[in-house]
This record gives sequence, structure tokens and C-alpha cells, in this order.
Amino acid sequence: MAEPLPDAELEIMACLWQSGPLTARQLREKLKAYRPLAHASVCTLLNRLEAKNFVGREKAPVGKAFVYSARVKPTQTYRRLLGSILDRVFAGSGVALVASLFETKAPSLEEIEELEALLRQLRSKNSGQATKPSKRGGRRK
Repeated sequence: MAEPLPDAELEIMACLWQSGPLTARQLREKLKAYRPLAHASVCTLLNRLEAKNFVGREKAPVGKAFVYSARVKPTQTYRRLLGSILDRVFAGSGVALVASLFETKAPSLEEIEELEALLRQLRSKNSGQATKPSKRGGRRK
């Protein structure tokens, strides 16, 4: 996934990752609140994504429609997008990115527990490894 996806294609992928396989009509309905598109535009975006091998399609069990599904997992795309935002907007500071995120939308108690578990994993992974100061004045492996 070398090239970044345009916003409209990324939003189509997000719908497929969140909802699972959908027809073009179902995608258009899910997108209409924040990105109203004509049916032909959704089909064009799906064709582009299919050409890039991001989505696959199968004939729907009934009617003429195709059902589209994601062929790639979102993780790599998430990492690429966040890496870009981290470098361009937050000067490489993960702490600043996370702080800004939580100022925008505070995590629930369940999410805080998940975050604490993630921090414990990161601490145990990094314990015993030598650290050196980073260029930004913090500590880095």
C-alpha cells in the first residue's frame, strides 16, 4: 500500500471495515450523512478500489447488484495515516497526538482499562532494553 488513498476511497474502505460486505447502494446510504454521492460515483470509487486490489466483489444472491468486501485489513492503513499525521502535525510526538485525541474525545472507563493494559505490555516489552535520549528530549529505545 505505497500510495495513500484519496479521502472518498478511504471513507468507502472505512465503511467496509466497520460494516462488512455491502452493495454500492448500501455504501451510498451509509455515506450520505457526511459525504453524499451519486450511485455512479460510488461505483466509480469501488472500481478504483477493486483495481488497486483493496476490495473484491461477488454477485449478490438476489438481483443484479454486486456485494463488495475489503481485501485488506485496516491496520496498515491506520498506521500509515497516523504516521503521516504524527510527523506532519505533531512533530513526531506520540504523546501530543494522544493528548490531543483525548482532549477531543475522552476515553470511556473500558477504553482506559484497555489503554492501561496496552501500556503494561509496552512497559514489559521495553523493560531490560537499553534506552537512549531521543532528539526531542524524551526517552526512546
